[in-house]
Amino acid sequence: MTEIRGWQHTRLKNLFKSVRNGTWGDEPDGDGDVYCARGTDFDRVTARVSDAKMPRRKVPAGALRVHQLRRGDLVLEKSGGSADQPVGSVALFDLTVDTVCSNFNARMQVATSYDPRYVCYLMNSLYSSGFTRQFVNQTTGIQNLDAEVLLAQPCTVPPLDEQRRIADFLDAETARIDRAFSLQTSVRLAVRARAVAELDLRMDRLGATYGTLPFRRMIRSVEQGVSPQCENAPADADSWGVLKVSAVKNGFFFEDENKQLPAEIEPEPRYEVRAGDLLITRANTPQLVGAAAVATSPRSKLMICDKIFRIAVTKDLLPDFLVLVSQSTKIRDICAEASHGTSQSMANLKTEEIKSWPVPRVPIQVQSSVVEELGASRTHSDALIAAINRQLALLTERRQALITAAVTGEIDVTTTCGLGRAA
Repeated sequence: MTEIRGWQHTRLKNLFKSVRNGTWGDEPDGDGDVYCARGTDFDRVTARVSDAKMPRRKVPAGALRVHQLRRGDLVLEKSGGSADQPVGSVALFDLTVDTVCSNFNARMQVATSYDPRYVCYLMNSLYSSGFTRQFVNQTTGIQNLDAEVLLAQPCTVPPLDEQRRIADFLDAETARIDRAFSLQTSVRLAVRARAVAELDLRMDRLGATYGTLPFRRMIRSVEQGVSPQCENAPADADSWGVLKVSAVKNGFFFEDENKQLPAEIEPEPRYEVRAGDLLITRANTPQLVGAAAVATSPRSKLMICDKIFRIAVTKDLLPDFLVLVSQSTKIRDICAEASHGTSQSMANLKTEEIKSWPVPRVPIQVQSSVVEELGASRTHSDALIAAINRQLALLTERRQALITAAVTGEIDVTTTCGLGRAA
């Protein structure tokens, strides 16, 4: 990076006076419990710890003296993460409630000669650029950040008064971007809500006009596939694969959502997906269980897993119409109430619960017309949402680029036009 007068070359670890792993504590008992910040409690937009869903935990007084977060501390996510959201992000703690961070995180006390807001922006600039990914190890389903090696990396920081000016500038500018982001998000929610309301209104009117029948009266057969132990990667074009539950969602069939069947396991062709198959998930999260889709043009050598039903219907029901019915609020509520499982991460539906769905008893010609009309409406809504998503992506990129440019001195925050700083 270009030399900037007055900026100091140092290492990330020197920005902190201590870095200590957190604690999970014990089960709360209602007597002096404290909050515990997890990675899921990071507000990923503002890079702040949020108390909206923080759990309460019991932490002994001695441990609390060591682990309690103070305003201006940073919390580093060291373990957890996912493919789309790797570990290594940082959140600023500026709450007034008694809080510790979990044992999957680390409390980072910022040294007195550095502004916590600036350091938070700097650390998350490294994260958003992908720099921190090289220090992430993953041998199981959990990612682990090698914080010691990360913090040994060099960095260049300005004097304290310049840090504060940069932090003030970024607080103001990112707040403007965040307001625009929030507005676009609200519009996206409104578009989705309008599409759902249109579907619900149409189904209610059809039910009132023609009456309803339980889905079982329109079913010829129900079967579910098998779920052998598979490779943790999609099958190639010439290999057999087994569908994941994510292959059926939002009314669409996604054939790439599959896992490759190991070569030593014989495929079962009777479970191969065929064009026109009506597929309904019997297991997923409570929000997604009972999702339905029609496999319009599936590739060959894909088998149904045991968490997906293949349902053959009578000739007086269009599979695509049933997919629309399954997306209505009435059916979604039925699925959420009927689903059962060991946790909120995976719920299950029984065959009889799906068979009980009320389906409007609509003539086949009317079904075809409804499918065509609502399909066109959804295409329009999806196009609007895609445009909004592009705007959200641009706002996110703008936010990250602005932060990186400010914390590295590429722009002079004391000028309104953001001219590049002289070397």
